[in-house]
Amino acid sequence: MTDILTFEEIRNAGFFVSGIHVRTTNQRNKAQQDIGSLWQRFMSENLAASIPGKLSDDIYCVYTDYEPDHTGWYTTVLGCRVEKPEIESGLFSALVPEGSYRRYKPVGDLPGCVVDTWMKIWEDSPSRSYIADYDVYRAGINCPDGSGVEVYLGVI
Repeated sequence: MTDILTFEEIRNAGFFVSGIHVRTTNQRNKAQQDIGSLWQRFMSENLAASIPGKLSDDIYCVYTDYEPDHTGWYTTVLGCRVEKPEIESGLFSALVPEGSYRRYKPVGDLPGCVVDTWMKIWEDSPSRSYIADYDVYRAGINCPDGSGVEVYLGVI
């Protein structure tokens, strides 16, 4: 695990992500199992290809609807950024609101480097908003070293 996480503060415009979702918790490794299953389904069924109105092939994993924070229940949405959600698509859509975010760039092998980054964030996460956080997996960057991934933490 990385001892020091480097990050930069940025301001993001709000956007929507449409895809599949799961309601989960970090208790008893439930999230690790649930989110792993979500990824398995998303990739094996090539769901990114069926998302209407997607703006790119980047894959987003959004964490939202926290009750009350990372120690309780929250919703994870795995999908693509869209201009606007299409209700008829049968997909779940999440709003990542405009706001301040702390951007981390995980270092190491996937998926472990992303999990390690989140574990460090959970240990030391002052000023979190607990409205929405997300990971971005850049399309066309197939790097097992995690260099195509960024983690965004919503902050106050």
